[in-house]
Amino acid sequence: MDEQPGLSDQYRMASPWPIFVAFGIPIAELGILFDVFVVAVGGLLLFCGSLTGMIREAGYAKTAWRPLAVFAVLLFAIGGGLVFTDVNLVTRGYAIITAGALLAAAGIGGELFVPKREPV
Repeated sequence: MDEQPGLSDQYRMASPWPIFVAFGIPIAELGILFDVFVVAVGGLLLFCGSLTGMIREAGYAKTAWRPLAVFAVLLFAIGGGLVFTDVNLVTRGYAIITAGALLAAAGIGGELFVPKREPV
């Protein structure tokens, strides 16, 4: 009798992305909360990049480039809300906009310069 029914060697048992999402959230929040620009940008890049990896791994996107661009637009909107309104959190908003700009550059660069692969 099989000890682990339903499991196969052809499928991975675990995904690496949830641990990076779990680290990205508090790192980004600490950077935004305490107004540490580099930590906020790094945490947001880790969080959004990990979510993009999860989306790609689950099969909701063919490549990772377009979800990165979507997250960039969301970060631009949130950062713009902090910078250009009366909330008065300008440097925190700039950190979020910077993370969005880096994600947009990665998404656009990947879409334009990474060659498309044919399915195997």
